[in-house]
Amino acid sequence: MPEPTILFFRACLVVLAMPIYLLSFLGIWEPFCKKVFFPFFLEKLSAVYERKTKKQKQELFRNLPDFTSPSGELKLLEIGTGCGTNFQFYPAGCKVTCTDINPNFQQGLLRSMNKNQHVHYERFLVAAGEDLHQVPSGSVDAVICTLVLCSVQNVSGTLKEVLRVLRPGGAFYFLEHVAADHSSWKYFWQQILYPTWKLVFAGCCLTREIWKNLEEANFSELKLQHISVALPWTPIQPHVIGYAVK
Repeated sequence: MPEPTILFFRACLVVLAMPIYLLSFLGIWEPFCKKVFFPFFLEKLSAVYERKTKKQKQELFRNLPDFTSPSGELKLLEIGTGCGTNFQFYPAGCKVTCTDINPNFQQGLLRSMNKNQHVHYERFLVAAGEDLHQVPSGSVDAVICTLVLCSVQNVSGTLKEVLRVLRPGGAFYFLEHVAADHSSWKYFWQQILYPTWKLVFAGCCLTREIWKNLEEANFSELKLQHISVALPWTPIQPHVIGYAVK
């Protein structure tokens, strides 16, 4: 579609979302979104999303025990833990360090921890994916990141930190929504929704081609699939899923 058409529809969407843009201009929306709206929205979305992706996640995490360290421990680091929806898929007895840039998910996170007591929770760090300085280099066996790379400030910087904290032979597991095919109507709507969606949903970017960042990162092995998740009437159906080995 021609650029003027996209800009016209973006402008129409801005008019519809004007109250949010006004709150953002006044500096009210971001703290409200971070503390109230996004934690509430994410927990509700996660319940729907988990039903749609449960089989894919079961298959994705099936080989996590293969990356147990020679000491017999399996240490996991999750970037953007959110409400802890991945805990159910982790092997019994593994040790998990949770991180998130937003510390306001405690209620949902505690509920997930109580439901999944087969996992040992080591600590929670308030940290961005691009800056995991609290985690020693080469100290974890696997890093997990689902629906997070869409909203980090720097995807390549986050992947560099993943490689740093992983031990040699460790693995990075991912499931991320990505840009649709550029010739598709899905991509057309992603382009229109992009600015308003990013504002409303805490920096979530619809048009990132994350598979390219993964291919360019310094992993020794990359297992990646493009899939479509059945989320009708949303712009986040195209996904990439897989794992990469340091």
